[in-house]
Amino acid sequence: MQQKRPLVEALEKFHNQKNISFHVPGHKNGLLSNLPNAMKNSMQYDFTELNGLDDYHHPEEAIKEAEELLAEVYGAQKSFFLVNGTTVGNLAMIYASCQYGEQIIVQRNAHKSIFHAIELVGAEPIFVTPEWDDRTKTASYVSAEIIQEALEKHPFTKAVVLTYPNYYGVATSHLESIISICHATNIPVLVDEAHGAHFHAHNNFPKSALQLGADVTVQSAHKTLPALTMGSFLHVNSSLIDVSRVNKYLRMLQSSSPSYLLLASLDDARSYVDRYNEMDFKQFLNRRKLFIESLETLKDIKVVQVDDPLKLLIRVGKYSGFQVQSVLEKQNIYVELADTYQVLLILPLLKVEHEFGFAEIRKRIKHALDKLRIEIPMSPKNTQLVKQKSISTLHMNLSLLNEKRGEWIPYVRSLGRIAKGMIIPYPPGIPLVIAGEKITIAMLTELEEWMEKGALFQGEHRLNEKLIYVVEE
Repeated sequence: MQQKRPLVEALEKFHNQKNISFHVPGHKNGLLSNLPNAMKNSMQYDFTELNGLDDYHHPEEAIKEAEELLAEVYGAQKSFFLVNGTTVGNLAMIYASCQYGEQIIVQRNAHKSIFHAIELVGAEPIFVTPEWDDRTKTASYVSAEIIQEALEKHPFTKAVVLTYPNYYGVATSHLESIISICHATNIPVLVDEAHGAHFHAHNNFPKSALQLGADVTVQSAHKTLPALTMGSFLHVNSSLIDVSRVNKYLRMLQSSSPSYLLLASLDDARSYVDRYNEMDFKQFLNRRKLFIESLETLKDIKVVQVDDPLKLLIRVGKYSGFQVQSVLEKQNIYVELADTYQVLLILPLLKVEHEFGFAEIRKRIKHALDKLRIEIPMSPKNTQLVKQKSISTLHMNLSLLNEKRGEWIPYVRSLGRIAKGMIIPYPPGIPLVIAGEKITIAMLTELEEWMEKGALFQGEHRLNEKLIYVVEE
């Protein structure tokens, strides 16, 4: 077990020297800041790349040692701290694996950052549709059979990009089979593992994509580990991906002024995973079990457990997840997301010494649900949405699409038109319509479902006017 936190220790040593700052940042160790004291105090550790603190883009000291410890904990050939989130890791791994015009197989419900990366590279995406998981009411994993079929239809594919686990904590044994299929023809598998940074903390969590043989994985340490927002890990464990290319694109795409507070939190998060022990996990499971049992005594509530023990889905009678989210927020309880069926809770990865007020939380949830029962239920029928094609491509490549003029039309008249912009229900940030795709009945059915329940959207749209952006005819 690793006790060292090289970057944390270097920052603490530097801070204790009581140095005089004639360098950036301009707040001068917080002296000039008018922020509240709790925020201002942290600025005393907001250093830049100075002697004794290493160089983020060419590490040779504390950062190098901390990243080597990270690789050791996660079993990677090479690991990197990311200060621009999993988004930049997704960008770098795709840049490192394919070039303009080359084909890349991508999970249809990937995060928007994956699609942005493919567009920036100029690769040709081959979309594969995930299986519908009726128990969690979510699009979950892509089957090994679909990947095999896609590779047979597109034998010049340069990489396969998947999401594991999904936002709702669903993991799958299909990933290991997919990796074997791809490696048989020397095709690398790149995994957006944003919600799986904690899987290495204990053997009873699902196996990580890295353990299953993925070539590159990117993890949001800030989502489930004690790291600051935007802090992520990237791991390479492959003979099919050139580590130097990944490193090259990370240097190009990431900030040249990295936050050392963020880097220190990543060093600490790595240490947290390594120090998480059997007693911690047993205590966490016990408290989780008691919390679930206490919730299940409340009227009309259903708790859905998934592969990842940190994730819980909460459903209440025939009320939509958006209605449940609204009443919970009035009790100052903020969930990760809501959809038409449920809300998603991400539990803290507690150690033995941590306190978390589950009893008080249960009391607030009960009070919220008492308020909810005076509302009219708005949950959808318990039916699966229309399934899209298992394997599909863009109907217009992105280069041509960018040259075309667009127009706004009522979405009800958009069937068969080519989308000019993306439509992304958020959260979870998974594109419903991708620019360059032909709009289908399945897309419009799901769009109406989201709109009916008051979902929020990102992307290019004017859905408040019931208009979407398509290629002009």
